[in-house]
Amino acid sequence: MTVLPVSVDSPVPPPSAAALAAEVVMPFTQGLRGHASVHEQATRQEIARRVAALKGCACIEEIPQPLWPRRTYLVPSDTLLAAVAQPLGIVGPDDLLGGVVPHAFVATKAISHPLVAADAAAPAGWNTALAGLIHHAVLPGFAAFSRPDAQRAGEALLAAGAVRVKPVGATGGRGQTVVRDAPALAACLAALDHAAVLEQGVVLERNLTEVRTYSVGQVRVAGVLASYHGVQYLTTDNTGAQAYGGSDLTVVRGDFHALRAALGAGPVRTAVDQALAYDAAVRDCYPGFYASRINYDVAQGLDADGQWRSGVLEQSWRIGGATGAEVAALEAFQADGALHTVQARCVERYGPAARVPERATLYFQGEDPEAGPLTKYAEVLRDGHTA
Repeated sequence: MTVLPVSVDSPVPPPSAAALAAEVVMPFTQGLRGHASVHEQATRQEIARRVAALKGCACIEEIPQPLWPRRTYLVPSDTLLAAVAQPLGIVGPDDLLGGVVPHAFVATKAISHPLVAADAAAPAGWNTALAGLIHHAVLPGFAAFSRPDAQRAGEALLAAGAVRVKPVGATGGRGQTVVRDAPALAACLAALDHAAVLEQGVVLERNLTEVRTYSVGQVRVAGVLASYHGVQYLTTDNTGAQAYGGSDLTVVRGDFHALRAALGAGPVRTAVDQALAYDAAVRDCYPGFYASRINYDVAQGLDADGQWRSGVLEQSWRIGGATGAEVAALEAFQADGALHTVQARCVERYGPAARVPERATLYFQGEDPEAGPLTKYAEVLRDGHTA
């Protein structure tokens, strides 16, 4: 099956009078820059359709704002700026599947680390207090918004071992480079887009080996609140590079405290505690932030000295790779009010069409012009068996 992108330029009939009075769910990309590939568009449309079913309302394709029904719940491709959200009628987390931030940089991994010095470049609105609140919840590292600051930060980190350089605009682990000395660092930074560094920033972080990446998140739709922890895994894409391959989630009905209460001491509990600390600190330091979909990636592994470390890498306040599994869990909770915990899975497989489990939700299977042949699906598991 080849899934074709939705074109907002295609003729769309005006909504009926009944539709104008009722709530609808709609994907939203107008004026946004990211996540526009064919498979991402198809995934976003299917997520919108399933969210509409959860809410008991209609789902429409994206249309120009003058044609929007009075109550339009958005499924945006990106985290929204408050200045963009408010004119769209987005005033709280019940108005969208995603999040809203007061400044663009708040939605990026740059906020996970401090600046290298008090005189370092920083965007307007940067809150220096956040770094002190989350230093125990992240890996050692710095954020930089100029090449000289990045060089200075990287050299400081190199004293303790290899450094991972992460352009803020890259997603899915792409574009990252591990450097082991100052010349390699300088060469790496010279290859980065100077304008992008100035605008978005770059992160320099202690490199870990033998890494295990956890996801800790929360999602709320139609009055159903669920929180989860899970493990990400990698696959090989059609170019032979490593890429996101999916997530296995344990999803609990309720808030983060309900999730935490179900865990004993150990690596997963540490990941959840660090994600909760990060989430609380962002809310304190950037009070304009709110979200109905929250995800924190937490890496655990060994540093250059063989010391085990754990820390939040980045946040996501928009639909992401695990959202299919999150929605599947919400569907299970809505269907069974007595259900407290489910196992949910999302899978991304490159290459020839992969077999899709009978009761899974297929999000995409076909040829993406950018990614090549790809299959994406999600399913819910109970006690190791397909629900």
